[in-house]
Amino acid sequence: MYQQLMLRVLLTLMLPVSAVFAAQDMTGNMEIPDTFANHKVVLQISDPNPFKQTLVLNVAGNVLKHYGDTTKVDIEVVAFGPGARLLLKGNANTPRIKRLMAAGIRFSVCNNTLTNMSKKLGYRPQVIEGARIVPAGAVRILQLNEHGWITIKP
Repeated sequence: MYQQLMLRVLLTLMLPVSAVFAAQDMTGNMEIPDTFANHKVVLQISDPNPFKQTLVLNVAGNVLKHYGDTTKVDIEVVAFGPGARLLLKGNANTPRIKRLMAAGIRFSVCNNTLTNMSKKLGYRPQVIEGARIVPAGAVRILQLNEHGWITIKP
């Protein structure tokens, strides 16, 4: 009975960790999206300024609108540092982010940033449903760049 209880506790504690690393290969690299799009764009947001956060969403929407759909352009927004606030639950832009997600734009948030925020806040901040947690936002951008993605930092 004690062993079953301890196993349940251990599995409960490991679940959030496994979710963070689920999309990684054994070298710690995140999956690179399979895409046949002609244009692959990663938008960086690392600024706490709400104007900049709105701007990155404007750019994502405008690029998608210009190309028409995600068969012609693939877009991922990567948030880290102070910019991670964009993807936290309760952000005023959540409905807009949800619409962009529904249109095929991916959103990733840095686990390193969330961990550091947890230390300061005393609890782990919750991210918007649908946003992926990546181990390191800057590394995610580098990995996408290595596969031909272009970075735009509005």
